[in-house]
Amino acid sequence: MEIKTRQFKAVARQELNNPNSRIFLDLLPVVLSSLRQLAMASFPDPEAAQRLGGIIRAEALSRLPELLEQFEKNALKAGAKVFWAGDAHAANAYILELARNNQVDFVTKGKSMVTEEMGINEVLEKNGIEVYETDLGEFIAQLLKRPPFHIVGPAANVPPPEIRDIFIEKGIMENPTVDPRELGYAARLYLRDRFSRMKMGITGINFAVAETGTIINVENEGNIRFNKSSPKIQVSVMTLEKVIPNLKDAMHMLRLVSRNCTGQHIGAYASMDTGPRKKDEMDGPDELHIIILDNGRTRLYQNVKTRQALQCIRCGGCLNICPVFGIIGGFPYGWVYSGPMGQLLTPLLLGLSGCHDHIWACTGCGACKANCPAGIDHPRVLHYLREMEVQGEKSLDAVPPPFTEDMAYKAFSVIASNPTLWKLTSKIIRTVLNRNAQDGKLSKGPGPLETWLAGRDFPQMGDKTFHERWKEIENNPPKAVLEN
Repeated sequence: MEIKTRQFKAVARQELNNPNSRIFLDLLPVVLSSLRQLAMASFPDPEAAQRLGGIIRAEALSRLPELLEQFEKNALKAGAKVFWAGDAHAANAYILELARNNQVDFVTKGKSMVTEEMGINEVLEKNGIEVYETDLGEFIAQLLKRPPFHIVGPAANVPPPEIRDIFIEKGIMENPTVDPRELGYAARLYLRDRFSRMKMGITGINFAVAETGTIINVENEGNIRFNKSSPKIQVSVMTLEKVIPNLKDAMHMLRLVSRNCTGQHIGAYASMDTGPRKKDEMDGPDELHIIILDNGRTRLYQNVKTRQALQCIRCGGCLNICPVFGIIGGFPYGWVYSGPMGQLLTPLLLGLSGCHDHIWACTGCGACKANCPAGIDHPRVLHYLREMEVQGEKSLDAVPPPFTEDMAYKAFSVIASNPTLWKLTSKIIRTVLNRNAQDGKLSKGPGPLETWLAGRDFPQMGDKTFHERWKEIENNPPKAVLEN
């Protein structure tokens, strides 16, 4: 997928005048938020259920290396093949080689944000392997060559006449109708033909269970289930933070993701797969390949101020409650992730350069934090990203920047508690500031201090301290003092 994060403002202005987007944004977020509240009310204690989700995700991250090793061990034991991919290039190369070795001429895909992040569609198509998105919304977006508009409704802002035209152009149907049922049926027949001849299916993973090696998917259309059960080869891609300690925790998160995503108690289809098809089973792949993708997440994990962004379960609930997303929609974010989750993940994964508007397009209302079933404090992480940008950071390293205000205050504490250091430091600072003031450079400073000083004005300090002036007076008192 082409990255267009730098076009945030330009695309946002266009979307403000897009009538089709306005219909969707005025209706669906409100409806989904209302359905979410009703679904959450089915818990005996909705707030406690939500808090438990945050605790489960935080615990999983705190034990991430251990849980990933446990998941790999149990997945291998169940017969799956596990590949650790350091970046998107490695993951794409693995899938491409797998397809070539098995003479695969086309693949079908379930809706998956991580495979969009990888850009697997473009890689396979460039190498002569056709790719068919099988989620209806993703299928329409793929035909129109557009990114998803919303995690729940990737093509919900596309009017039926436009869908009709692209379906006719691509030979998916012949009858020029705008009846939604007819359009859906045409797509169903077209994709069913691909399912019947498929050799290889690709899906994402909602949760990976460490204690059993099980992968879990939840959906409403059944296309992911087709992709997992019909082909000889099935590839499931997960980012490393998707692991959950045990099935009990996974079941709770499954209930939360459904309620926060679509307002359902549970999605229409929930699939749990532990290894490939067994000898006594009718459905399932002969080979199950699980790709565990890093793609920059280890760096986020090592930084305690960005780690909690990895708690995200991709429910999309924050999009439905965000006042900014509710005005501009998903296209302005320019990449896979949109809304509050995109405001965190996109700059963290791609770097701050080119993502300036993402971290500032926030009202600070905190609705995303209040509604997040994974316990993410979005505003807090955004404030950290803003701090990094102000300090001139273009990329986010695991090691904190060399100079922060926190470090400055700690240094001040040490200096202020030592009279000798205090006098020496004061003299140096006074000399530097006064010299810069004379040169008209009050806001300049050495090295890392320059950016910090750029936003602060300091008055010119006296040439001598109070103590120095007092000693002079004691040694040479003014005449008026002597007379009194």
